[in-house]
Amino acid sequence: MNQLDERIQEIARDDFGDDELVLTDSTKPGEVSGWDSFGHVNFMLSVENEFEVEFSEDEFVRFEDVGGLKQILADKLASPLSGSRLP
Repeated sequence: MNQLDERIQEIARDDFGDDELVLTDSTKPGEVSGWDSFGHVNFMLSVENEFEVEFSEDEFVRFEDVGGLKQILADKLASPLSGSRLP
């Protein structure tokens, strides 16, 4: 598991209150207890804060699984001006 995977998993464990939660690239929000619409907002805001990025409305909801989220996040981290918060 790489650092990005570990950080996302830790955020999910904290936000969804499950210290044993294991996310894979194919994990879908509906498969995680507590990952409903309210949980999704909290989780995404936590991801934004942790990685110091900002998701567009489309990015906030368009991914279907954790792998999709990681791809959007990796793209943002590789291109800091495409959504990172500027100082």
